[in-house]
Amino acid sequence: MSTRATTYRHHASAVLKLGLPLIGSHVAQFAITLTDALMLGWYSVEALAAEVLGGTLFFVLFIMGSGFAWAVMPMVASARAAGDETQIRRVTRMGAWASILFGLACLPFMVKSAPIFRALGQDPAISDLAGQYLSIMGWGILPALLVMVLKSYLAALERTQVVLWVTVAAVGLNVAVNHALIFGNWGFPELGVRGAAIASLTVNTASLIALAIYAARVQPDHALFQRVWRADPEALAQVFRLGWPIGITNLAEVGLFAASSIMMGWLGPLPLAAHGIALQVTSVVFMVHMGLSNAATVRAGQAHGRGDLTALRDGAAVVLAMSIAVALATVVLFLAVPEWMMGLFMSPDEPDRAAVIGIGVGLLAAAALFQLVDAGQVMALGLLRGVQDTRVPMVMAAISYWGIGVPASYVLGFPMGLGGAGIWLGLAVGLACAAVTMLARFWGRAVRAPTPAS
Repeated sequence: MSTRATTYRHHASAVLKLGLPLIGSHVAQFAITLTDALMLGWYSVEALAAEVLGGTLFFVLFIMGSGFAWAVMPMVASARAAGDETQIRRVTRMGAWASILFGLACLPFMVKSAPIFRALGQDPAISDLAGQYLSIMGWGILPALLVMVLKSYLAALERTQVVLWVTVAAVGLNVAVNHALIFGNWGFPELGVRGAAIASLTVNTASLIALAIYAARVQPDHALFQRVWRADPEALAQVFRLGWPIGITNLAEVGLFAASSIMMGWLGPLPLAAHGIALQVTSVVFMVHMGLSNAATVRAGQAHGRGDLTALRDGAAVVLAMSIAVALATVVLFLAVPEWMMGLFMSPDEPDRAAVIGIGVGLLAAAALFQLVDAGQVMALGLLRGVQDTRVPMVMAAISYWGIGVPASYVLGFPMGLGGAGIWLGLAVGLACAAVTMLARFWGRAVRAPTPAS
């Protein structure tokens, strides 16, 4: 076997060892939202549509705030490669500080969200239900963001198994509490969307406690929770400089999908419900790419810390090939069994089942078109974050998603009359622009000079 082939096999083995538990934890984390959608879909179409609206706003704010947590990952990986244990503690603590401050700023928008949805042209009844959901679920942004900080810290230390198992346990807890509170089983009150919100808040809090206990015990030398109230302005500034562009980039991408949800709501509750189900299906696959992207961030961060260009380049090629293979398999799946996947989310007795599934089949066909570009853009982001290059990718994301993707969705969906399928085709256009520009930046600039971007 050639030296190059051996090198690629070594990188593939390292990525899988690190990435598989991360993939599992991301899929399990998303399964919390997925089970909410599944169980609310069996409760009623209106409850599902409300969860789509409320969950979209929560996810937009959550993913934006996660920029500070994701900044922790490459910074801890680089500090670990350089043997700087003190820096590991400093950036992790200040990542938690930044996340808490962001979460507190977001709370008013979620606790009083119903008027926001009505102002965006959504159905008044669905808006009120979504507001009820977020008045409870919104408080979960604080533990959810802190969970992301600890996950990034543990992933950078390559301690990903515990992240997986804590998240799997959280899914089971979510299903149990949903079963009790959405439908009123086991003597509990029937709370519908509010029951799902209580379940998610409970799960996020329990996950935070479990990960905090593990982090304190497995790395006592890092002393993460000692004098955690003490500010570290220098480290906070470092986390902020790297994290805010990641947050804006996240906002640009997830905002693209949020805008698509708003536009689908203009078409009515049934298209919105179908859109919500299709998003759940596509997001499961996206979590696989996200796990590989996180592994790419850690591996690139380690190579960056060592100044090893060859390892950076070869590792990037391997992880991109893995992501492309997953995308191609997904295309086949979306085109082969769309009715079955859509049908999982609705009761056989639901009067609107056939109409929702019919709309969803068209959406999944459109989703099949953007699997490769979606994989490409998330992998490029992971690699660029590994070499701590975040500001220019932020601009690229904003232009691709909002300057191109959102207008394309509107034009294809409404003036051109393609409806929901047109909206999703516009998503593909925005994702393609992001993938091309970001991959070109990584291979053309970051690989040749892996230094933090100014």
